[in-house]
Amino acid sequence: MGRRGCTPSYAWVRGVRVGRKRVARLMGLTGIRGLCHRPKHRSRPAQAVHEDLVNRRFVTDGPDRLWCTDITQHPTSTGTVYCCAVLDVFSRAIVGWSIADHMRTELVVDALQMATWRRRPPPGTILHSDRGSQYTSWVFGHRLRAEGLLGSMGRVASSVDNTMMESFWNGMQRELLDIRTWATVEEIAAAIFEWIEAWYNPRRRHTNLDMRSPHDYEQLHKTADPAA
Repeated sequence: MGRRGCTPSYAWVRGVRVGRKRVARLMGLTGIRGLCHRPKHRSRPAQAVHEDLVNRRFVTDGPDRLWCTDITQHPTSTGTVYCCAVLDVFSRAIVGWSIADHMRTELVVDALQMATWRRRPPPGTILHSDRGSQYTSWVFGHRLRAEGLLGSMGRVASSVDNTMMESFWNGMQRELLDIRTWATVEEIAAAIFEWIEAWYNPRRRHTNLDMRSPHDYEQLHKTADPAA
């Protein structure tokens, strides 16, 4: 073991002891490097139209009871692309998403519409967001009320208040968006579609889901709970 206060010179990977320096040397020889994400800088208005119904407690005992939503952006050679996603806290599944070359309210309304069409959530499902102008708009609030959803908002510029979405964006940045440059909005939109629908939801495993994918975790819940 390493000395107290020092980083050990080895790590355990799937039960195998691996030397850190050997891994670094082999990665250097093969041109492999770790993935990292770019920091995001956002400005958000302070006014909230909904109370914080979550209070950083991202815990639920079933699907379609607590959703989170947020917007991220990424540059392409022809302009910036914006992506809005809706995440189910129970399974980490992305239940709705939309992509556009703008940040108008239609971006978040389209993602919400996909989520409600796919899942048919019961009245009282909570949708948690930040205080971005898209989420405080009359159009978005009207759509929430029409679907029987309860709006919830965190504090200004606090990523911890929407940590589930921040974690999702960080993963997508590292695993997809930051690994190459993108030429057009259409190119990156196709890549995001494939990453979410063909990889993240059906196959990507999560430690908080007992190393299951969102799809498999939900299927296990349906099997264990006949009422589901």
